[in-house]
Amino acid sequence: MTFAEDLPVRDERGHDLVAIDDALNALASMDERKSRVVELRFFGGLSVEETAMALKVSPETVMRDWKLARAWLRREMRGTSTT
Repeated sequence: MTFAEDLPVRDERGHDLVAIDDALNALASMDERKSRVVELRFFGGLSVEETAMALKVSPETVMRDWKLARAWLRREMRGTSTT
């Protein structure tokens, strides 16, 4: 499973982690469930079905949230300064 193949690649891993954390926190403030889907799928390694069970939603809802969250996070990460 890949998070996003087209996220900008940077040499500074620490900066990337801070940017990802900031973006996930911003997403959580707008839509907690989408943020949880990203955490469970990307960081937790859960399948769509496992994520659906954990969040008590349908697999279709997880897939919809996953798709929208990835697009939102890609946009946020592109806007993150590299300095």
